Order: sequence, then C-alpha cells, then structure tokens
Amino acid sequence: MSDEEHQFESKADAGASKTYPQQAGTIRKSGYIVIKNRACKVVEVSTSKTGKHGHAKCHFVAIDIFNGKKLEDIVPSSHNCDVPHVNRTDYQLIDISEDGFVSLLTENGNTKDDLKLPTDDALLTQIKDGFGDGKDLVVTVMSAMGEEQICALKDIGPK
Repeated sequence: MSDEEHQFESKADAGASKTYPQQAGTIRKSGYIVIKNRACKVVEVSTSKTGKHGHAKCHFVAIDIFNGKKLEDIVPSSHNCDVPHVNRTDYQLIDISEDGFVSLLTENGNTKDDLKLPTDDALLTQIKDGFGDGKDLVVTVMSAMGEEQICALKDIGPK
C-alpha cells in the first residue's frame, strides 16, 4: 500500500439516479412522471380497458415543471415509467445581479450564485419589486433531473 493521500471529487448527489421506476398503473394525478426526458407534474390520468389482445393503457397528460409546456404519453399500465426525484428547497435572497442571476443564502451559511431569475413574469416582478423595497425574501427552488428553478416566493418581513 502507498502512503500517498488520495483526493476524491465529492458529488452532492452521491451518484444517485435522477429518476426511479414506478409502474404506470400506480401513478396518480398530481404525481410526477418523465415524458420526453422532461420532469412533469401529472394533471390527468385515464386508463383504457384491455382489448381482445394486449394491455390496459394509461394516458398521461402532464405539465413540464420548469417551462409549463403540456406533454402527453400513453404507456401500458403494467410497464414501468420513470419518475423524477423532485426536491424543493428554501433559500434567502441576498442579491440580484444585472445579468439576471440571483445570489442566495443556504441553510449552512454559504451562498449559491448559479441560479437565474425565473422566466414566469408574475413571479419575476414580485421578486424584483420585493427586493427593490428592501424586503427579506425567501425563494423556493425546485430541482429535478439536474435542473433547478425558482418556483415560489415568501416575504418574511422588512430587513
């Protein structure tokens, strides 16, 4: 054995998968599903009966959680679908830069500077107005499949 110290690059997700399999027949409304490699929230599920030959089919109508596009998929109910690991985390807003990036304070006191302002106009104006007024704002960041986006805002009072 050598006496050298080995350096390992640490990963936040510890190599965990971005999705997990779940049987299509068990996915319900307001659950999550991956359609066309996008993390989506299911808004409608309908199941067709089995025909003379073949499987019952599940028809999913879902909305992409990051860009709001409507996607549809039809899967045999006995087959597995990919379900994304979706996390929501709250951060305190510290600063908004001119190039559209936000500076956020994490729970352990570090800053997170790699997130852009949301594309949703209503949320964007709420964040800019609240920050301009000097309010203490807490933003909720949704992350799934390697993507992150600000999805909600809470006002915790003046600074």
